[in-house]
Amino acid sequence: MKRFLTYRWTLLFVGMVTLLTLTGMNVYNLLSLEKTTVEASRDGQRTKVLEFSSSVFNRFSAAVRVFWPLNVEALHEEWQLNGAMPDDFTEALAQMAADSMYSAIYFAPASFTSCAENGEMYKFDPVTRGMVRADDPPKMVCDGIGLIRTRVNMLLDEYRFNTKRLFDANRTMNVALINHRGHGIVGYVSYVVNQEYLRDTFLPQELSVHFGSKDQSGMSVWVYDWLRGEVIATNVPGVEYDRRSITIGQRFQDILDTWTVAATFDETTILAASKASLIRNLTAMGVVVFLLILSIVFIFILAQKERELAVRQAGFLANVTHELKTPIAVMQAAGENLSDGRVSDPAKLKTYGMHIHTEAVRLRKMVDKLLDVAKTESGQLILKPVPVDVSEWVMATLHAHSSLLTEAGIKAQVDLSPELPRVLADPDSLEPILGNLIENAVKYRGTGDFLAIRAHQNGRVVVIEVEDQGVGIPPNAVKHVFDKFYRVEDSLTARTKGHGLGLSIVKTLTVLNGGTVGVKSVVGKGSTFHISLPIATSNPTDHA
Repeated sequence: MKRFLTYRWTLLFVGMVTLLTLTGMNVYNLLSLEKTTVEASRDGQRTKVLEFSSSVFNRFSAAVRVFWPLNVEALHEEWQLNGAMPDDFTEALAQMAADSMYSAIYFAPASFTSCAENGEMYKFDPVTRGMVRADDPPKMVCDGIGLIRTRVNMLLDEYRFNTKRLFDANRTMNVALINHRGHGIVGYVSYVVNQEYLRDTFLPQELSVHFGSKDQSGMSVWVYDWLRGEVIATNVPGVEYDRRSITIGQRFQDILDTWTVAATFDETTILAASKASLIRNLTAMGVVVFLLILSIVFIFILAQKERELAVRQAGFLANVTHELKTPIAVMQAAGENLSDGRVSDPAKLKTYGMHIHTEAVRLRKMVDKLLDVAKTESGQLILKPVPVDVSEWVMATLHAHSSLLTEAGIKAQVDLSPELPRVLADPDSLEPILGNLIENAVKYRGTGDFLAIRAHQNGRVVVIEVEDQGVGIPPNAVKHVFDKFYRVEDSLTARTKGHGLGLSIVKTLTVLNGGTVGVKSVVGKGSTFHISLPIATSNPTDHA
């Protein structure tokens, strides 16, 4: 038995560990899937940011790309000879003048120093497709050309391309035209940015194309000029830009180096669905795991109880077999002596008769108990409740057990409240209830000789108490004393005959009569059993 118990505990431990391990792996996989989904969504949003910045960059870089395939050296010669541009340069400028991004295009030859020194400056006329002298150019154009002029002069010796570009704080796009063969500057082109178109049309359109509204993309996006500290465009008008809340900041490429695309990621529909799915899965898994653990524990406890019941049944069979053999053996021996004619003395005949009668009564009681258990187990016990006088019932039961009490040297103390109401119960089942409690008190009285029976009304029930001052019941055994086949394991029990059925019968019959049963006990000081039965207030009906 101990070996099987060890196996059972080991299997329970292994099962629990396996279940928890599998649960942990599933939770880890769910969290990893959620993380992957979130990262995939974030990667998609970052890609949108990169695509947006590239699209804006390409629009501005077109002002420079138109000059890449052109011969700047030819421009230098044509401007020196005729003060005009070759047709391919004129076509390039006309193409850019048609772009709504720019409101005007200016050209300054290499000789230009500054507007303050009345430097030579021209404005492109898209109608005549020619250059017109600009006597009073805008200050931002002068500033832009001045910046690109200073920048190129610093790099000229090692520069190998025919253009150099510079974006001047949202105001102008400036391009230096370089004759890299002669290491000289041919001139400067300055595109004046159309601020109204940039802020109100182009950037909002690009934001709409790449991100849509905040509800559509789950992103709040700002185009921010960090040099001037201002927001140029956003897809969340009215929402203030806060650098601390920015999830990603993407700088534009070289010509727009003072611009940043700043974005915060909100919970998109996909992420919300993924999160909701994660919560549902974890909840379902938690419920399933809880039920599995509960089932395993329940099965284990049930197996333990089955084992305990099997042990009790084995002990019961051994015990009852022994007790049945004793009276049978006595009756057999007495019967043989009588049948053989060995006994002729009247006194001895009477003694043998008393032995046979006593053992027969004892045997009948054991059989009656077994029959009571069998009937209750099979559901064949039919009760017929009628109003029963409690005082008569108590006194009749005491009379039936008078010889038992006399042999034990006990004189029962009876305290019955006057005018006790009748209880609704089956008369045939009441005697075993109180009789088993009296026998139990006698068996476990120890060296004491005290027995008290009390009855009183408590609301709608009558309470009957049977008190002894015997050995008492250990606290850990109190909750089991009414279990079938259960006996307290101690030295007194080992010396006391019993089957573990008496108190089980008491509880079963009391419950079938609509009552309750309980016990209070202190080891070494005794026990008090109490049963409660309902008062007879209506016509009784047969019930099982």
